[in-house]
Amino acid sequence: MKMKKLVSVSLATTMALSLAACGGSSGGPAGGSSDQVSAGSAEGGSAEGGSTLTIWQPTDKASIEAWWVEKLAEWNAEHPELQVKREAIDRSDSYAYENKVTTAVTSNDLPDILFVDGPTVSYYAANGIIVPITEYFSEEDMADFTPSTIAQGTYDGQLYAIGATESSVALYYNKDYLRECGVDVEDIEQRTLDNPLTWSELAEIAEKCTTDSYVGTHVIMDHGEGLPYALEPLFVSNGKDFVSEDGTTAESYVNSQECVDTAKWLADLIANKYANVDPITDEFLNGACATMLGGSWDIAILEESATFDWGVTYYPVSDSTKKAVSPCGDWSAAVSKNCTNVAGAGEFLQWLMSTENVATYAAAIAKPAARLSAYDHEAMADYKEGPRALIVEQLQNTASPRPRTPSYSVFSSRFAEALTNIFSDAASTQTVDPSYIQSELDAVASAFQEDYDMYYAQ
Repeated sequence: MKMKKLVSVSLATTMALSLAACGGSSGGPAGGSSDQVSAGSAEGGSAEGGSTLTIWQPTDKASIEAWWVEKLAEWNAEHPELQVKREAIDRSDSYAYENKVTTAVTSNDLPDILFVDGPTVSYYAANGIIVPITEYFSEEDMADFTPSTIAQGTYDGQLYAIGATESSVALYYNKDYLRECGVDVEDIEQRTLDNPLTWSELAEIAEKCTTDSYVGTHVIMDHGEGLPYALEPLFVSNGKDFVSEDGTTAESYVNSQECVDTAKWLADLIANKYANVDPITDEFLNGACATMLGGSWDIAILEESATFDWGVTYYPVSDSTKKAVSPCGDWSAAVSKNCTNVAGAGEFLQWLMSTENVATYAAAIAKPAARLSAYDHEAMADYKEGPRALIVEQLQNTASPRPRTPSYSVFSSRFAEALTNIFSDAASTQTVDPSYIQSELDAVASAFQEDYDMYYAQ
């Protein structure tokens, strides 16, 4: 094995790149929630003659901070020999958590348990920053988590991280405006996971609904990690993922004809002015677009603030394959290389990820639970029907994790740059040049390969 990538400021970038998609640890748009509390810790005391485990995690909204205080007090009361304390690290400057972890990696001063975001698991694992936890979860346990949760936490055949919650993206639509434009809303409402809208049907709706005041759809979450997070399933649905299944190459994947065609379809939406290359803030909520590829966290926002009738339907599929695929990913707990009581940390994670704890945690943070049995708990009653049930159905059946490769950060940043260039060109010229798309995606494949071959190839 070649020498692993040296830990530097780039590690902070590696970890930070995925926050836009999963909204930090709170699950909304990057920057967190308005009811976040400042940095603090949830502790239950120290053990006399016992040992103490430490947890690092970004600060979250008040309901989750309260959940941690209650749960750690419960654990510590029942386990005097193994006390657990948590440091909640404020992300007010957007990089405090990442910078703290980066410094701890270089100084060998990591906590026993740290939370990492899904796309970074492979990087941490490949560089020996976290250790396998497979032995602490039975086959029955593993089968009770959504396949995407297990997949995103697995590297080289070993489980390295496990999460209590997931995220997803679906197609939101403004029923009032669609009806004004002559769109058959009832047809959309009757769609199923086996019969979602196709790209051509979405484009037709977008065309009908585009006016001087409205755009037909919203497909750009942001110009960073939101692009691969929210849009990767379109590429997979059309026949090619970004990177090979073993995570070793992007050549003939991200720059394949299938991916060029997918990027062309997206660029056509921009060129035809059916979608904005730089969407306004809360474009769908503010009544400026008819449909939106939006996150699972948008349900609560719309329930609270929308002034129009809206609905959610399944993530759209390629006309050529009809294969249903949807986004996923979230923060997960991992045991660090500096943990001196890995068995104790494993025991704690078993308890932390129990059905009841997953259910109450998911309810407190307002995210879908990663454990299937959690939906039988009363705390998850809101996910039995309506938009939240649709999100759960996607997660349990069509969720596709982002590429599991230690070179993901390089891929993500270069892919986001390429799509931004492609979209900007389409917006400025109002045409789409397939050869330009090909050249941009070729550059993505090349950048990925250079990084992987330098640091990780056998």
